[in-house]
Amino acid sequence: MNPEALTVVLDGQWAALRRDVRERMAENAYESPQDVSTEEYRAWVLDQLHVLAKTGHPRLGFQKEYGGGGDIGGSVVSFEILGYGDLSLMVKAGVQWGLFGGAVQLLGTEEHHRRYLARIMDLDLPGCFAMTETGHGSDVQHLRTTATYDPDTRQFVIDTPDEGARKDYIGNAARDGRMAVVFAQLVTQGEVRGVHAFLVPIRNELGEAMPGVEISDCGRKAGLNGVDNGRLMFRSVRVPREALLNRYADVAEDGTYSSPIESDGRRFFTMLGTLIRGRISVAGAAISATERALALAVRYGERRRQFERPDGSGETVLLDYTVHQRKLLPALARTYALHFAQEELVRSLHDIQGRSDVDDHTQRELESRAAGVKATATWNATRTIQMAREACGGAGYLAANVLAGLKADTDVFTTFEGDNTVLLQLVAKGLLTNYRDHFADLSPLATARFVAEQVVETVIERTAARKVIDRLADAAPGRDDEGVLFDRAWQVTLFEDREKHVLEGAARRLRAGASEGDPFEAFNNAQDHILRAAQVHVDRVVLEAFVAAIERCGDPEARELLSRLCDLYVLSNVEEDRAWFLEHGRLTSARAKQVIAAVNDLCARLRPQARLLVDAFAIPEAFLKAEMLD
Repeated sequence: MNPEALTVVLDGQWAALRRDVRERMAENAYESPQDVSTEEYRAWVLDQLHVLAKTGHPRLGFQKEYGGGGDIGGSVVSFEILGYGDLSLMVKAGVQWGLFGGAVQLLGTEEHHRRYLARIMDLDLPGCFAMTETGHGSDVQHLRTTATYDPDTRQFVIDTPDEGARKDYIGNAARDGRMAVVFAQLVTQGEVRGVHAFLVPIRNELGEAMPGVEISDCGRKAGLNGVDNGRLMFRSVRVPREALLNRYADVAEDGTYSSPIESDGRRFFTMLGTLIRGRISVAGAAISATERALALAVRYGERRRQFERPDGSGETVLLDYTVHQRKLLPALARTYALHFAQEELVRSLHDIQGRSDVDDHTQRELESRAAGVKATATWNATRTIQMAREACGGAGYLAANVLAGLKADTDVFTTFEGDNTVLLQLVAKGLLTNYRDHFADLSPLATARFVAEQVVETVIERTAARKVIDRLADAAPGRDDEGVLFDRAWQVTLFEDREKHVLEGAARRLRAGASEGDPFEAFNNAQDHILRAAQVHVDRVVLEAFVAAIERCGDPEARELLSRLCDLYVLSNVEEDRAWFLEHGRLTSARAKQVIAAVNDLCARLRPQARLLVDAFAIPEAFLKAEMLD
């Protein structure tokens, strides 16, 4: 079968753009620097960033009236594909155009757009996204940096009150950034109005730190050393009143504060909600890096031989061993599933951020889904790339064979753009509160109190595949033969039932604990249950995305292959979680053993198509060069 039939399904709505970006990457192929100094690597990445700026792809997500492409989904897709190449370049691009440029675009108003966006798109104004502080990473609402308005001079005074409020791990800060979007507590007329974003120059045209701005270098990291992460501190740095990115709030010349959103908490989370493009982009880049690792490992597994066959016909190819198949093929199925879930998420982002009439429930649902897919995709990257490295033995440990670098560069994905554990709590809170206003308050206490006071109704929120899933659910079989394992209706119903049961159990546990005493302790004691509720919810959402992809596949052979791969995604998930299914009477011990046998059978059946499945990712060959494949 031609892998193009699968590529068409994988490429989805932005197929033409994906082809174009891949072709440009192939034409301008590069090899990531090896054995160079940190400074040399950073200089190389900046040079490549200028090359990337000239392609026009970084303009896609910006408004047409300022020279952009007006294609929000396309901007995420083009960023994802950078994940097939050097990840320092990808991250630096994300900082410049996704975080810095995105903040100016989404939190600023017309004057900011007119003044800055063209320069940001052209890379004439390199910038930073200065949110994280040494003492506050996940708890952004309580950042300590202050921006105090001085009505006499019509300026904001930006201050770092102590070491814990230092802006930390800021991409582009150590070397190249000239301006930062600084998140700080806005203080005016003696009142703190919560976290807002300000445009603060940090270097002049000569690259020298601006007065009052202290810049230091984070130094070498485990990976991504082409990104110049730095630390920023501000000593009474004055910026004009217009430096406030004032889409959601403004300060008049006399210091009067105004906002169309009355609640400080709701305003803050509305602002953060507009910035989820970065979180979704990280998920997509993690999936791309995982696909690259799998492509390398499968190719190596098809050529590396070890141990003689009993019949004397020669050594056995690694991928012919069941244990090797079990390493690679369930991971490949899981990565396909996440690819389809990501594509559906990008479509939702594109539709929602392209409209002005989005209700709060829809926006919160998008934020929750973005959090869940990001957490699951980045954990999958960490797990799968490590497994791919092991599957290539000592060869996988050599820098020349790419996998070691991929492992180092993607490791931080699990904690930037949102720590995964915190993100799964966000998912669970959305489910428990049905995306109501309380969803905006991230504190455990607020969630525990809300759940304690409400009757939580478990509602299965449908994805874009709702019609086909409803049809399958209605057709769920009641038979008890072995073939039921491969019945899609049974699979979907099993995942739905697990989600509903775990979520209801978490709600009951929170309510019971809160009624007995401290709501915070109740939440803290139930965190394991809460995180599990979020994870099984994401598993179900990902399955639905896979089902929808199969449904829209027009090629019969490709459709059949995807269907078998989906079976492997489902049954390997059930196998890993079979303790829960057994404990809760969803599987008999005999059926649980059938699941193990079915996974083995599916691996054997899919083994001949393993190379086809990774070739379908259409990764440019220049990025699949490795000594072990020569």
